Amino acid sequence: MPAIVVVGGQWGDEGKGRIVDLLSRDAAVVARFNGGDNAGHTVINELGEFALHLVPAGIFYPQTLCVIGNGVVVNPKVLLGELDLLAARGVDISRVAVSDRAHLVMPYHLEIERLEEEAQGTAAIGTTRRGIGPCYADKAARLGIRMGDLLDPEGFTTRLKFVIEYKNRVLERVYGARPLDWQAVADEYLRYGERLRPFIRDTSLIVARALDQGDLVLLEGAQGTLLDLDYGTYPYVTSSSTGAGGACLGVGIGPTRITHTLGVFKAYVTRVGGGPMPTELTDEVGQLLRERAREYGATTGRPRRCGWFDAVLARFSARVNDLTSIAITRLDILDAFDRIRVCVAYQTDGVVLDEFPTSAARLAAAKPVYEELPGWLTDTSGVRRFEDLPPNAQRYVRRLEELIGRPVSLVSVGPERNQVIPLRPIP
Repeated sequence: MPAIVVVGGQWGDEGKGRIVDLLSRDAAVVARFNGGDNAGHTVINELGEFALHLVPAGIFYPQTLCVIGNGVVVNPKVLLGELDLLAARGVDISRVAVSDRAHLVMPYHLEIERLEEEAQGTAAIGTTRRGIGPCYADKAARLGIRMGDLLDPEGFTTRLKFVIEYKNRVLERVYGARPLDWQAVADEYLRYGERLRPFIRDTSLIVARALDQGDLVLLEGAQGTLLDLDYGTYPYVTSSSTGAGGACLGVGIGPTRITHTLGVFKAYVTRVGGGPMPTELTDEVGQLLRERAREYGATTGRPRRCGWFDAVLARFSARVNDLTSIAITRLDILDAFDRIRVCVAYQTDGVVLDEFPTSAARLAAAKPVYEELPGWLTDTSGVRRFEDLPPNAQRYVRRLEELIGRPVSLVSVGPERNQVIPLRPIP
């Protein structure tokens, strides 16, 4: 069986958790490969509605082992809270495994991120202030502390004391902030370590063995391609590799293991935080999109910026991820619009651009070139076969398929598991 990567094709919040939950019914392993609790995947099933931030969306299937890979940064307090909530609602959490190589989000990461954002004022990135960026920065700077370190109290304490002494100098001398008590932090995190001890494992070995046995493995990405550290709208990006290329490093397998890459796109676009967004709608149309779709962040509650589908962005995403196929989510949200626009190119300084620009400043100056399509003004939430969709809804999906240059595997028309229209199989 294959390893399937599921990635967001836009700026995140495309409904990846809902798609992973759907595909997990046949999976032996679902592995999250990047990000931290700055991401939120909403899953609705017979147990109710869940906003997952670290635990993979496959947790609701009894046969599925859920892996938090080494590419994820983990706040142990948040993870334990999520595990406790799942257990209290009747979900078996014994199937969760956390990589011993995953880096820990520490109190100084949250404090430094808060201070950095405040210092930047109007130029701030608009982060979730969950300490994710500073944690990844420490990982690259070799100042990080990993999940496996919690299993060695003496070694953990020695390293923590060294790092906090350094971080306190930054807090005091750069920001004029109060220093942290290293002993209090050590005691707190060692308590977390004792509770998490049964979950901490070499997860790369788990994934490799599942693939060797011919089991289906899903690799679940957080955020979206346009927030990728390398290929996103830099500097308005997250601090990890959100695309398909990050999946291998984030779980510890080679690229030849991946046989299908599924890109998830909303039928429109949304974005949270700062940064350019050419098709953003700041009028009553954008507000209607937001309210119909309840476009508020699962992690922060912040209202999402809404806009028409951007095919320039989507083609770029398809290329850098080498998408095999795509999923279109939230088609039903467009049921209320009599005319629907799709951005097919950008115009800047009188020049038409068909490719996504590297510069955030150039993207901010770009004006969308729209193609207008007729809406369908019909409720699609009960449709389960593509041929039963209103003709204009079918045309819309097919037009997106043409513009992106990748086949559509499925379309979702609601948040429930059964509100899906399959077009072609995903191996």
